[in-house]
Amino acid sequence: MALFGQTIICGFLMGGVYAVIAIGMTLILGVMKIINIGHGHLMMVAMYVCFALFTSLGLHPYIAMFVAMPCLFGIGYLLQRYSIHRVRFVDTILPQTQVLLTLAIGLVFVEIIRVIFKSDFRSVYTPFSSKCLYIGDMSISLPQLISFGIAMAFVAGLHILLTRTDFGRSIRATAQDLDAAKYMGVDALRVSSLTFGLGMALAAAGGALLLPIFYLFPDIGVPFTIKALIITILGGAGSTVGALSGGLVFGMAESLGAVYWAPGYKDVVGFVIFLLVLLFMPGGLKTVIKR
Repeated sequence: MALFGQTIICGFLMGGVYAVIAIGMTLILGVMKIINIGHGHLMMVAMYVCFALFTSLGLHPYIAMFVAMPCLFGIGYLLQRYSIHRVRFVDTILPQTQVLLTLAIGLVFVEIIRVIFKSDFRSVYTPFSSKCLYIGDMSISLPQLISFGIAMAFVAGLHILLTRTDFGRSIRATAQDLDAAKYMGVDALRVSSLTFGLGMALAAAGGALLLPIFYLFPDIGVPFTIKALIITILGGAGSTVGALSGGLVFGMAESLGAVYWAPGYKDVVGFVIFLLVLLFMPGGLKTVIKR
């Protein structure tokens, strides 16, 4: 019973960090109606920014995060305004050229990072990297617990931004009806660019929170792009509440699969969930939440 409880708690904590990354993707999807395939790749860039600050200045990743987030916000803003927007409403041979563009941009960043840092596996060791809290017979990773707390603070901040500010209302209006938002005076290009930047900033936050837990290498973004996409679909495309719920469910399912099946097959659990949701609940968890 202790093992089961520990597995659920660890999966829940990790799911909260996954949710921050996925909320960045679902925010972009909700406003721009495109899937950012380069999401994890750009998250990886933020992780290397934090790693560089840690090795050069000794900044803890949780502090370096507040440098990486503005950097990724700026990169996301510029990419959307001067790159993705150029093909967003243009008739092309392929109907989803903008999606392929995000993939191409992500791959470019991967190779740039590979040239600078090589393909070596790197890690960040902090004073509490291996510390645990003990609740009875259960041990809870302290880095996971702290990462979860910070992640939930970002989720709460985003909720306040979307519901209590004029900019948040502009984001929601653009997501609901682009043409109507334009008629009401909303600068759709500015909102889309800022939203893309915000989505990348959230991905940067998630990457920084994962840095003390995972090894770092240039291709680490690929599995997290897949996880973010699965959580986005699971939670219901465009729903931030759904993405949070989906992240928590996904994290617990992945943890249970790793413990009770095999650690090497934990990613298979995610793909099974993805398949089942597409087949039996294509609207995602948000359809259940609304009920």
